[in-house]
Amino acid sequence: MIVAGFGYRQQATVESLADALERAASGHAVSALAVAAPKVGGCVAALARRLAIPLHGVPVAALSAADTATPAPAAAEGRYGPGSPAEAAALVAAGPGAVLLAPRAVSADGLATCAIAMGESE
Repeated sequence: MIVAGFGYRQQATVESLADALERAASGHAVSALAVAAPKVGGCVAALARRLAIPLHGVPVAALSAADTATPAPAAAEGRYGPGSPAEAAALVAAGPGAVLLAPRAVSADGLATCAIAMGESE
């Protein structure tokens, strides 16, 4: 399974997320989206509906435990742990043994990040 994980600011739009996804995906066929559980809904749910793929809410405690390639921005570190929320969401949702295929990419408007991870689960 290939999962796109997201981190985003409150002002982000579906287009912000779609742009971040396009920048991160680099030809990978994404089969699910993931985000911190408190952020399930809104623009990320709209993107999942647009793409017709599932959306996974990842518990904050699991995000904090994920080993990411990129440190969290200062604004997110206190809420989601020391690593990139987008990378952590992708890795956790992709399952045990998941690997990061693409570190976080930032949307052109700077409001969203996306990272891609691949796991063994379907």
